[in-house]
Amino acid sequence: MTNFKSDFMRIVHERGMVHQCSDAARLDEMLSSGIRTAYIGFDCTADSLHVGHLLQIMLLRWWQKTGHKPIALMGGGTTKVGDPSGRDETRQLLTNEQIDANMASIKTSFANYLTFGDGPTGAVMANNADWLDKLLYIPLLRDVGRHFSVNRMLTMDSVKLRLERDQPLSFLEFNYMILQSYDFVELHKRHNCIVQMGGSDQWGNIVMGADLGRRMAGADLFALTSPLLATASGAKMGKTAAGAVWLNPARLSAYDFWQYWRNAEDADVGRFLRLFTELPLPEIARLEALNGQEVNDAKKILATEVTRLAHGTAAAELAAETARRTFEEGAKADALPTIDVPRARFASGIPAFELLHEAGLVESRTEARKLIKGGGGRLNDKPIAGDAAMVGETDLDGSGTLKLSAGRKRHVLVRAI
Repeated sequence: MTNFKSDFMRIVHERGMVHQCSDAARLDEMLSSGIRTAYIGFDCTADSLHVGHLLQIMLLRWWQKTGHKPIALMGGGTTKVGDPSGRDETRQLLTNEQIDANMASIKTSFANYLTFGDGPTGAVMANNADWLDKLLYIPLLRDVGRHFSVNRMLTMDSVKLRLERDQPLSFLEFNYMILQSYDFVELHKRHNCIVQMGGSDQWGNIVMGADLGRRMAGADLFALTSPLLATASGAKMGKTAAGAVWLNPARLSAYDFWQYWRNAEDADVGRFLRLFTELPLPEIARLEALNGQEVNDAKKILATEVTRLAHGTAAAELAAETARRTFEEGAKADALPTIDVPRARFASGIPAFELLHEAGLVESRTEARKLIKGGGGRLNDKPIAGDAAMVGETDLDGSGTLKLSAGRKRHVLVRAI
């Protein structure tokens, strides 16, 4: 179906954000006739979400921008169980205190994407521990468990893949889809929520929730999933050699976040602009058509627009200006990531390969030596002479800082204290 009446369905389909949708025509009709509520669940296994979650957050943002009410559901309860989807091994169980701390940190990521409030379309932050922690085991089995067929549960990818690979699946994890399904029923009861959205790997779980709502409450519920993303070269979205691309600035600076998008592959620029920015489609088409060196202009716009949503306009523009000064003028811009090193160490000299590792530009000292030998290790914009080179006080500028680089795109300021 392509001729949608509702703004939400039209926009997310035009931008390539939808993989599957249950009864799209019926959902489109409902979105055209009033304010509706949808949710996406986020487990609290870390203290920040990452770029792999960004498409889900954008779905909630478009849901609100087109006049509907979004719910960001924090998995304070389900995190205690652990989602087996896409994993060969059991997740490490976290304490209640760890889960609460992670949840508080994650909440800050949503502030730039959603407008929270009590109005008809005000976003809601819910916590499924509010109802899951209160469930009694026998009533749960009788009232909820009887609606689930074990035969059908065994066909779900999250279960089937573990069994096919002869990996253990604990009874605790096997219950995850029951609890996730019950979330949908509870949110329908509390907020008249009719749609659950998520990644395509969650399709089975979401459909189970919609079915449970029909069985327990006679509710007309819908499932909508987004495609699982990889880069044009096949790499997992949001993963780099240095680790995950986090949304929380305490985990990853706005500058490094900007750089991740600036370094996107040429073939990904148009797709990423449609998925992760709100630029008009005609402008995206123009940028996507750029060739040669002009593609870099499109990448800078991509980086700035995505960073604007994640970190705010000021941080995005500072990151873009820092990059311009660093790469186009060779300046040591103050907004670069910075580490502090005791000044006394410079008196005796610090091995350059060791400082590269301490600065986080490489994962090991061995890798640092290889980088230097290959000409990629730079000190104050000049190649480091060799892997035995030392960094001393004469390399510091008047303010007591120097610039280390891995290649021409990754830089860290080292400050003597």
